[in-house]
Amino acid sequence: MTDGNIKSMADILAAHPLFAGLDKEITDLLGGCASNAHFSAGSYLFKAEGAADVFYLLRAGDVALELSMPGRGKLIVDTVQPGHVVGASWILPPYRWRFDARAVGDVRATGIDAACLRKKCDDDPSTGYQVLKRFLPVVAGRLQSTRLRLLDLYAPPSEVGRAL
Repeated sequence: MTDGNIKSMADILAAHPLFAGLDKEITDLLGGCASNAHFSAGSYLFKAEGAADVFYLLRAGDVALELSMPGRGKLIVDTVQPGHVVGASWILPPYRWRFDARAVGDVRATGIDAACLRKKCDDDPSTGYQVLKRFLPVVAGRLQSTRLRLLDLYAPPSEVGRAL
């Protein structure tokens, strides 16, 4: 760091909840895969079926994860807020996005080059394991959120209101 206002990418990664507490050697290594990103309100970070070649650590702004529903348009499955991750499809082949990700307002994020990160994880299985342990809760949380949203959408009407 050259002064109090300029941080290295490794420092930015270490400050994000996803990578907080990782050994400095790992955040230094991962910093080589990171870059700053900005998205204006309404723009897409990525679209479903596109190549999952980067994921984002949100620093400011919200991102809506949308699913196209035939005959129903776009369904917002989840809204991701600062301190969280947008995109986990980079982990497993075929490395394709499952959702659209749209900036709700202006978004500042750290983009992580997925191919770069996969290579570093393959080269050092210990690093790969540390990264995977941090991403599994992201994937599990996203699945649970999607499941609950779809239950809300497709569940039969409640009998409670009809009994009164």
